[in-house]
Amino acid sequence: MLKRLPKLSFKFYSYIVMKASSFFSKEQQAQILASVREAEMDSSGEIRVHIESSLKGDVLDRSAWLFKKLGMHKTAEHNGVLFYLAVKDRKFAIIGDAGINAKVPAGFWDDISELLKKNFKEGKFTEGLTEGILLAGKHLKIHFPHREDDVNELPDEISFNK
Repeated sequence: MLKRLPKLSFKFYSYIVMKASSFFSKEQQAQILASVREAEMDSSGEIRVHIESSLKGDVLDRSAWLFKKLGMHKTAEHNGVLFYLAVKDRKFAIIGDAGINAKVPAGFWDDISELLKKNFKEGKFTEGLTEGILLAGKHLKIHFPHREDDVNELPDEISFNK
């Protein structure tokens, strides 16, 4: 478990973990999901997290493909956000839908990406994701504030591939 091996680097630890679903403990997964729910309380945006053991090909191509596979492009305001993590390859991506990208300035995702990089380099994967998700929610609130009639259009659960 990550708790027993806190000093291992992401690269080394990822080779120990065979399944993406076991990279985070159940408690850590609950913490990540709580941050998704909190971020979505302030915004009509929809946030999902997808974790894979390994990546074949380009991280942006893979995350864009998953974005569509997960149905994230089907939100009413096209304001879905996918946090993608490939643990063995030490790669991640943040993908925002067309509705977000049409409204936000260039570099909108840069501060979130830098926050993730900083935490991941320190082995703080749960903290990186939760802080990044909350920051995304804060940013989305500006362009997509929560409405009285807002419904949760996408499941909040973390999705996994082998």
